[in-house]
Amino acid sequence: MSVEMLDGKTIQSFVEDEGAFNSSVDGRFAALDTNHDGLLSYSEMAQELMSLRVLEKHFGVESAMSHDELVELYRGLFAKFDRDGNGTVDLEEFRAEMKEVMLAVANGLGFLPVQMVVEEGSFLKVAVDRELAKAA
Repeated sequence: MSVEMLDGKTIQSFVEDEGAFNSSVDGRFAALDTNHDGLLSYSEMAQELMSLRVLEKHFGVESAMSHDELVELYRGLFAKFDRDGNGTVDLEEFRAEMKEVMLAVANGLGFLPVQMVVEEGSFLKVAVDRELAKAA
């Protein structure tokens, strides 16, 4: 993890660079596709979501949500990615939803830079590194 400065424009610029964005998203898709069938199942994506523990903690404090409530949230997130409702997520669906997620983050950050802890290899870290490389 590292502390980085970023703003909405950094993320938006990364998303608009189709080559850089797709390369990053495609790499994450391949890492999640543990059976290498070119599709993400619920179990492949849920394992990733659960490992992040984003929905189970709030500012480092355990959430009061029950296991069943968390599973329902994870299923809802999976459904957002599974745009055609066929029970799997293909690469195009994954790209489209990640684009929407990243643009929502960019919109939420706005134009003022903020200092943020980002994980190595995350989409936000890739966006920051790309911006720094452009500036150099």
